[in-house]
Amino acid sequence: MKPVFICYDKCTTCQKAQKWLDENKIDYEKRPIKEQNPTLDELRAWQKRSGLPLRKFFNTSGMLYRDMNLKDRLPAMTDEEMLALLATDGMLVKRPLLVTGSGVVPGFKADAWEKALK
Repeated sequence: MKPVFICYDKCTTCQKAQKWLDENKIDYEKRPIKEQNPTLDELRAWQKRSGLPLRKFFNTSGMLYRDMNLKDRLPAMTDEEMLALLATDGMLVKRPLLVTGSGVVPGFKADAWEKALK
């Protein structure tokens, strides 16, 4: 399975991640998060495979996150409510996201991506 790189082209962290993938000659499928928002089922599966708490999948530095006052709202929400909310808009989802056969890594940290790609 070719890794899937889910990103937003205007995001500088996504640009760094793509440069890292390219420099390391990693063949990947690129998916724009705004145009191809992750589905509820994808998000549910990815969160489970990642082993991370669901809140790690939120783009906490995004304007939409702040506009919706999610910092205060998330603690009272169930996982299903959070998943449903994430599935409504790709801009709520932390990016970039790397989906591999062995795991899912939200955000970009070269060492974590290297490990996920082995």
